[in-house]
Amino acid sequence: MECTGREAEPIAKGTWPTIKQSFGDLFKWEQRVQITNEYGESRTEWMKPKPLRNPISLLAQLTPSAWLYFIVGFASWSADAFDFHALSIQSTKLAKYYNTDNTQISTAITLTLLLRSVGAAFFGLAGDRYGRKWPMVINMLVLGLLQIATIYAGTFQQFLAVRSLFGLFMGGVYGNAVAMALENCPIEARGLMSGILQQGYSFGYVCAACANLGVGGATNTWKTVFWIAAGLSIGVGLIRVAFPESSQFRERKASEQKSVTPGEFWRETKVMLAKEWKMCIYAIILMTWFNYYSHTSQDSYTTFMKTQKEMGNHDASIASILMKTGACVGGTIIGYLSQWVGRRRAMVGAALISAFIIPGWILPTSLGSLSASGFMLQFFVQGAWGVIPIHLNELSPPAFRSSFPGITYQLGNMISSPSAQIVNALAESHLITVADGKRVPAYGPVMGVATAIIAMGIAITAAIGPEKRGSKFESVVIGQQTAAMHAQDKIADIEKGDDVVEMENVTGKK
Repeated sequence: MECTGREAEPIAKGTWPTIKQSFGDLFKWEQRVQITNEYGESRTEWMKPKPLRNPISLLAQLTPSAWLYFIVGFASWSADAFDFHALSIQSTKLAKYYNTDNTQISTAITLTLLLRSVGAAFFGLAGDRYGRKWPMVINMLVLGLLQIATIYAGTFQQFLAVRSLFGLFMGGVYGNAVAMALENCPIEARGLMSGILQQGYSFGYVCAACANLGVGGATNTWKTVFWIAAGLSIGVGLIRVAFPESSQFRERKASEQKSVTPGEFWRETKVMLAKEWKMCIYAIILMTWFNYYSHTSQDSYTTFMKTQKEMGNHDASIASILMKTGACVGGTIIGYLSQWVGRRRAMVGAALISAFIIPGWILPTSLGSLSASGFMLQFFVQGAWGVIPIHLNELSPPAFRSSFPGITYQLGNMISSPSAQIVNALAESHLITVADGKRVPAYGPVMGVATAIIAMGIAITAAIGPEKRGSKFESVVIGQQTAAMHAQDKIADIEKGDDVVEMENVTGKK
């Protein structure tokens, strides 16, 4: 961002004034930024984005250590996605294996999503308190073991129990992976790296779909895909053991005057929640929309291809792979553009375009047309998603960049957890007639209407929310925030004429 020297109105306080100001700022090219100097004096001015740089030059800005952290973060997020989609893309196989229907199998997806927020809270706070490394190592190793346990689940009840526990550990991956991968990226490269990182989710889906394609359509082949998933998760966990703690977290620990006790950490957390609770609620609402967005448009897509479009496992897998390839491309490009056009404008634009593409996504009948339209829809769905990792990190309180993104993301996941069940239940309760006269579940219309509603919800929510593009990623020490707030409170009391002597103690002046 470049300074213009033009003063702007202060950033609004309160919910309704913030909504009006944020919506108005969406149509201004320059960004309203609050600047605080070393004396604690603040002013607000307009800043304009720097011209887009060649993406190759942006990639070259990352140091070798930054690349290591980013690659490990990407790998852990991709393995996490592979683990999750190993179930969703094989729901028809699992339904046959356990002699049930797709709606019942989607209960496992719901249970996984419900418990991810618990894991996000536990491992996210552990990441902020103890570091990014060991919470991630534990996450990945246990996830691999739970994938193996899923293979040996003899009954459907055992299967559901294992998947519930799987969700608990899966929830802890995102916050630590995103914080570790992005906190050392140069400011100008953040949008591009955010887009690439988020597409670890789509990359994991593509890998799972390729594995499903490779093993064939026989019922028992789902176990092979789960073995592959287990190997990937355990492998990433072991690789992470070999790398040191995140450099930003090491700097933070080195600057602490003394070891932070658990009591101090929890007091700091309470202070953050008291100050930032509105931001937390906004981020949860935004992530609820986004999680509905992705799960509604993709979790039942393979089932849609097999039932309504009457494709075999091979063609349905090909279409799914091409669809998520579009997601990888879109997330990278739109994440990159968000550094210039702004985080919110990128999300709003991508969501609106995806809504207009929906008819072309569900109406074609040939493999080529369905693959092309699926590619384009997911280009914009995951294009909007590509902005999310850096947007959440920039909105996050500096000392909580592991827990804040992870918890808000997974709480949104928890609220959206019934999405697969809702889509399957509605589709199976409403039948449509296909070209050969057969009556089949209405997956296409249900997914299309739901995705259109969600896309509009994202556009509205992003348009009225805050944005902190280019905010500094400080190495904040736990405990400093509480002390600073206490000092500010004392100064405020003194300014009211309460205690002149105390002013000397707070400012250090005699």
